[in-house]
Amino acid sequence: MILREYMSDDLKRVLELNKASVHFLSPLTKEKLESLIKACDFSYVIEIDGLVEAFILALSENKDYDSVNYQWFKDKYDKFLYIDRVVVSKNCQSQGLGQFMYKKIIKKAKAKEYPFLLAEIDVEPANPKSLKFHDKFGFKEVGRESIHNGKKVVSLQALKF
Repeated sequence: MILREYMSDDLKRVLELNKASVHFLSPLTKEKLESLIKACDFSYVIEIDGLVEAFILALSENKDYDSVNYQWFKDKYDKFLYIDRVVVSKNCQSQGLGQFMYKKIIKKAKAKEYPFLLAEIDVEPANPKSLKFHDKFGFKEVGRESIHNGKKVVSLQALKF
């Protein structure tokens, strides 16, 4: 298992992984992913046997990013690191890849002196695995938001350092 920075050669596989988890994430086109990666402060993938099996994308408060959840946090926090998405392939779930990436991002956030690490988790429809995962790291709900014309409700969460 290799945790490394995202490279342009990873684009196709990251799009595949995102598409497989789109029920919890917003869809990405090639162009949107390229733009998002440019905005990211941190973009990592986990490669196993030459295949990208997981990725995480995180960006700070000073970006021009149109995500409604990012904008909610930007309106309420002066300085932060926001986890836009974290995806682990279906065959590699529950093997610690998500924890490994989060530990890396937490270490980076602390080193850069971000006071908060922020994320959102679906609560309608529910994503109990993600809620439990974030709870283990100490994330606390700081708000809720109804998105996609009321089809989804997210728990907006913060980990304070």
